[in-house]
Amino acid sequence: MLEVSALSSRYGRIPALADVELHVKRGELVALVGANGAGKTTLLRVLSGVRPAAAGSVRFEGSDVTRASPRQRVKMGIVQVPEGRQVFGPLSVEDNLRLGAFVRPAAEIADALERVFALFPILAAKRRETAGTLSGGQQQMLAIGRGLMTRPKLLLLDEPSMGLAPRIVAEIFAIIKSLKDAATTILLVDQNARAALAIADRAYVLEVGRIALSGSGGELLGNPRVQQAYLGL
Repeated sequence: MLEVSALSSRYGRIPALADVELHVKRGELVALVGANGAGKTTLLRVLSGVRPAAAGSVRFEGSDVTRASPRQRVKMGIVQVPEGRQVFGPLSVEDNLRLGAFVRPAAEIADALERVFALFPILAAKRRETAGTLSGGQQQMLAIGRGLMTRPKLLLLDEPSMGLAPRIVAEIFAIIKSLKDAATTILLVDQNARAALAIADRAYVLEVGRIALSGSGGELLGNPRVQQAYLGL
């Protein structure tokens, strides 16, 4: 579904990504782990079109989307759930979700809302409340639900467990696994490397803007280098 070849990106003269090679097959959950500043968020932003690529290519379902706009990529099915949730605090839960469906026909929005409310019952209960009154975990559910409103073919999840209590982290990862089990294709970035690798089909380790390791989630969980650097073992 997604093929990234020799991808580079930079902030001014500062390189952020260098010759990144990765792929995601349909129905896979692929994790991307690494230290802060390794370039994980930058990579997702390049894939969603928010950041430009300096070199290399991004292909989605066989089409070159390297220069496609973010809106074009959303229409094609590439949807990013950003780091820090970034919900619209003054707007209601339902209005936040409706904003996520801006590329869908109006006739499909009601059905999309019901699907999200079935996955996140707490959002259904709070659909008329403003998003700013939700807890951190509920806002993360809202951010994921907003992304799902487009019926994405590829869901880019950036740090969904950031800043959440351990019990809520477990709940969020259970939701992500349920999306995977329902055949949603996911590229997951998260500082909680253990939890991310535990549910990943495959994974990549990004170090200083380059892919340093790759393998199945289980292989990387058992890799001594990964255990020492990212799992605290």
